[in-house]
Amino acid sequence: MKIYSEILGNTRDEAWHDRLKASQTEYIDLDQWTAQKSRFVVRSTEGEECAVALKRHTQLLDGDILDYDASRGRLLVVRIRLQEVMVADLTGLLSDDMPTAIRLSVELGHALGNQHWPAVVKDTKVYVPLTVDRKVMESVMRTHHIEQVVCTFQPGEEIIPYLAPHEIRRLFGGASHESHVHGEEHGHCHQHCHA
Repeated sequence: MKIYSEILGNTRDEAWHDRLKASQTEYIDLDQWTAQKSRFVVRSTEGEECAVALKRHTQLLDGDILDYDASRGRLLVVRIRLQEVMVADLTGLLSDDMPTAIRLSVELGHALGNQHWPAVVKDTKVYVPLTVDRKVMESVMRTHHIEQVVCTFQPGEEIIPYLAPHEIRRLFGGASHESHVHGEEHGHCHQHCHA
């Protein structure tokens, strides 16, 4: 069993585009919880048992490349399946008077807190990961019916670009973290998270 101890890059990095086209891609599929770990063993899509032992506090991102074998024309790439995220848009509260906006915001906070749902507030949006069945979350929000707050659901992958690393951890894995950047030598910035 091979041990993978570093992230070589990401499939979104321009420096890897040519190698991606010329290589066969093998994947390691992870759920959002396993992706938060720096050490685990998993089987690739080709059945290879892979041990991942990254530097402490490193978080994998979707598309991270763990291995490149030019002689075999093979890349080993991480695919992360993130849960959906409920997005509560509070933009409608901006047209309310301040006391009403505060009251409705507190009501939303109470509704989310009462369910013990983690949340991240970013500008006028509140992001809540799908921790229970989507129908249950929709029912809870309908029951509380907070005027002018529009709730929709979006794939986690679409939300990630709008969040800071510690916010990603809060939504998809737990404790806050810092980040480090690798790949700057190629003129791009690829962020990984630390616990």
